[in-house]
Amino acid sequence: MKIQLMVLALLLSSGIRPIDAGKEILLWPGVAPGSEGKTAAPENVRIAEGGDHVITHVNNPSITPYLPEPGKATGVAVIIAPGGGHSELWIDHEGYNPAQYFQEHGIAAFVLKYRLAREKGSTYTVDGEELADMQRAIRLVRSRAKEWGIDTARIGVMGFSAGGELAGLAAMRFDAGKAGDAIDGQNSRPNFQALIYPGNSKRLEVAPNAPPLFIVGGFKDRPDISEGVAQVYLKYKEAGVSAELHIYSAVGHGFGMRPTNTGAVTGWPQRFTEWLAEIGYLK
Repeated sequence: MKIQLMVLALLLSSGIRPIDAGKEILLWPGVAPGSEGKTAAPENVRIAEGGDHVITHVNNPSITPYLPEPGKATGVAVIIAPGGGHSELWIDHEGYNPAQYFQEHGIAAFVLKYRLAREKGSTYTVDGEELADMQRAIRLVRSRAKEWGIDTARIGVMGFSAGGELAGLAAMRFDAGKAGDAIDGQNSRPNFQALIYPGNSKRLEVAPNAPPLFIVGGFKDRPDISEGVAQVYLKYKEAGVSAELHIYSAVGHGFGMRPTNTGAVTGWPQRFTEWLAEIGYLK
């Protein structure tokens, strides 16, 4: 047992993902549009206090798949965008950890590594390259749905903090795709959206044919988020679009899915899967 724990600790400290994660898949086979001349620059990974891996300098956007065992697969898929203020990606507690949880519960999860608009010196924008990365990820997953045992009508997005803004924008701005391309020809509309303490929530509006909304916040978060999540919910309520809101009284920002979380907030992933069942996506 001691040896197994030592091996696990070494894997985590080295930045290696759990062995049940699939191989990272680039969103574009060559250079991503807008990243010309930048792809040779290496990504940077630092270890934050508490052990989280924090990524910067993303020029080759990608998804990392967490596919459930065929006997557990439900056909549902979710693309997860970690947060970090659009300047970095906190990819463990807002990416790999929830992805592994959903994988274990029969939901295919894909952790999105997107380009960063507010990193020092960045030429990317939230509404340009970041949103394009999320839209491309939706199209890519939809294009390989049969291979991965996914129902093309049950592919959604989830985002944390800045990633929540990105997921919310993807649920506002989508199209049917461009004919003649196996990936870009796919519809970019997510079938559901889960926004976990989303940043810049005043931007989020209800688009025509908007997908159902699951939204989570902390009472102790800063006002634009702790109050903003309720305001987004009310927009959906007024528009008659299915929405569910959870505000946890004892937490602030950035709780994500951490081993150190305690209390009611630890149950938000289960609330999410229950919500998927109630809207008819989990059988």
